[in-house]
Amino acid sequence: MQRQIGLPEDTEVMTHTITVQPSGRGFEAESGETMLAAGIRQGIGLPYGCKDGACGSCKCKKLSGSVTHGPHQEKALSAQEEADGYVLTCCGTAQSDVVLESRQVTHAGAFPIKKMPARVAALEKLSPDVMRIKLQLPANDIIQYHAGQYVEFILRDGARRSYSMANAPHTLVENGAPMIDLHIRHMPGGKFTDHVFGAMKEKEILRIEGPYGSFHLQESPKPIVLLASGTGFAPIKAIIEHMQFMGITREAVLYWGGRRPHDLYMNDWVQARCAEMPNLTYVPVVSDALPEDGWSGRTGFVHQAVLQDLPDLSGHQVYACGAPIVVDSARKDFVEKAGLPEHEFFADAFTSEADKLSV
Repeated sequence: MQRQIGLPEDTEVMTHTITVQPSGRGFEAESGETMLAAGIRQGIGLPYGCKDGACGSCKCKKLSGSVTHGPHQEKALSAQEEADGYVLTCCGTAQSDVVLESRQVTHAGAFPIKKMPARVAALEKLSPDVMRIKLQLPANDIIQYHAGQYVEFILRDGARRSYSMANAPHTLVENGAPMIDLHIRHMPGGKFTDHVFGAMKEKEILRIEGPYGSFHLQESPKPIVLLASGTGFAPIKAIIEHMQFMGITREAVLYWGGRRPHDLYMNDWVQARCAEMPNLTYVPVVSDALPEDGWSGRTGFVHQAVLQDLPDLSGHQVYACGAPIVVDSARKDFVEKAGLPEHEFFADAFTSEADKLSV
């Protein structure tokens, strides 16, 4: 259909109606606008992660209509999946009215996305290659977000870098000033992380935008598997804080994987939460321990530890966050080998700029 959207009367902009089932929520996408961008703009809670065609978190089944895709990775959407009617909303543009199926879309609206300055209030090395940044936000324009969501840094050249909040929303105001915590892993050669681990100083002013992402706790009575690799622990930490604060007593088990024991950089914090939350258990997993590490715990790949302990996931929800290879392997194996319903797998794959280069 054709609609005039805030333009002179003689200017027509083609828009298409996108309807999401089974919730029945609908929104309009302008010509050339990706379905995800249109959904975010109108407060529709579509699932997504990277927004760059790299992670596959936004993949939906197209029930009707015509969609064309921009550049994306084969692992995010294969040619066979596209032929079977699946689409990536982050790089798919509607060529007609479209009906999508996404069980992760609810009737709830999304929080407003805001741009704002942020001051570096503190820098703390949590491990040799993980920095905790505490950012002070404007007191007169407090950000609202779900535990598990992320913000984007807007760099001077317009490039963006995404990092999840590691603190739950109820902890936002400390000593009268809104603060968010981020856990940033050093990627040597990375434009932003080299700066974080090099020249960044307290009181530096940065620009951020958010909140983004559909990764947050969904209402359900089902037991929860929390799966984190590396700094994928950051949003999981926020979710655990949120569960404790809200008195959520669903059974939950955290599997946190790293190459070496120091990669589980807040191990003591997790142990302390387990002592306070009888519904929470913790399984740390290390894949490449050295003899000098003295590691006597679980070894191997973290998602395989889940399968060893929980061969039947048909009655669970899974929240997975971290390296794309971990998230992708978990999604595939949990669904195919352990019977996890696909719509009960919630994920945020931490795609780096290197991951996106092949898009």
